[in-house]
Amino acid sequence: FVVARPDDGSSQQLMEELIGNAGEFYQSLGIPYRVVSVVSGALNHAASKKYDLEGWFPHSCTFRELVSCSNCTDYQARRLDVRLRVPKGPGGDQGGNRCVHMLNSTLTATERTMCCVLENYQTPDGVRVPEVLKPFMAGVEFIPFRKEIDAKGKLVPRQQPPAA
Repeated sequence: FVVARPDDGSSQQLMEELIGNAGEFYQSLGIPYRVVSVVSGALNHAASKKYDLEGWFPHSCTFRELVSCSNCTDYQARRLDVRLRVPKGPGGDQGGNRCVHMLNSTLTATERTMCCVLENYQTPDGVRVPEVLKPFMAGVEFIPFRKEIDAKGKLVPRQQPPAA
C-alpha cells in the first residue's frame, strides 16, 4: 500500500515501481510471468489504472493472476478524507489541503504462488526446490513424492526403486 502526493505525478511512477517489485520477486523464483494492463471497462470504481501480473501454470497451459496492482488516485482518499497540506508556493500555487493518491498492490497471494511454484518445478518423481528457496530448506534440494495414484485411481504409497 502506498500513499503518494497528488500533484507531482509520483503515483504513476510508484505504480510502476510496485509492479516492478512483484516482477523481480517472481523472476527470483524462476516463474514465467507476464504483466497485463487491465482494460478500463474491467476496472472497479476505485482504480484509475490496474496491472495484473500473471504466472504460468503449465498443467493447464495458461497464465493466471498472481498479483493485482491498482492506482486509485484520490478515490479512496476522498471517501476516507485523507489529505495532505500543500504550502503556498511559487507560480501561483495557492496551497491548501488536497486528497492524496492511494495505490494497492499484492506482492504475493501465498496459495496461488505455492501452486505456481509446485506446477513449474514438478518432475515425475517430486518437486525441485527453486534456487532462491534452497537456503531456507536446510539443504533439501528435491522433495520426493511419497504417494502415487494406482491404476484404480486410489492414492497408495509410492514404490521406492531398489537401492543400487
